[in-house]
Amino acid sequence: MTAEMTNLPEGKEPTLRVIPMPADANYTGDIFGGWIMSQVDLAGSVPAIRLARGRVATVAVNSFSFRQPVLVGDLVSFYAEVIKVGRTSITVEVTVYAQRRPEERECVKVTEAVLTYVAVDNQRRPRVVSAQQ
Repeated sequence: MTAEMTNLPEGKEPTLRVIPMPADANYTGDIFGGWIMSQVDLAGSVPAIRLARGRVATVAVNSFSFRQPVLVGDLVSFYAEVIKVGRTSITVEVTVYAQRRPEERECVKVTEAVLTYVAVDNQRRPRVVSAQQ
């Protein structure tokens, strides 16, 4: 995998920004994929919760691609955007960038994912998404 340098999306604020620590990594210093997946799920839920105006549950990981490793100490930025709204479901695309070596301003896209959430009521049953886009 050759790291293709990029920039953070212009004019967009990240939904989530995290610095992974050594406890999040394997013995070679690469961050566990499960840790990244967990953070992607959190980031994706933010616009889904806002749109649904309440509780949501993750029902599908439609796609998930690891493009580059995430390293201990990277500043990891998660950008989440609603791409589809159904009767009870909300599909969100999450794009993840890692900024490493601050002195060189190195930035790489590390992950792309699409997740589907369903709006749920207090009994955890699906409910109609009543929010306006």
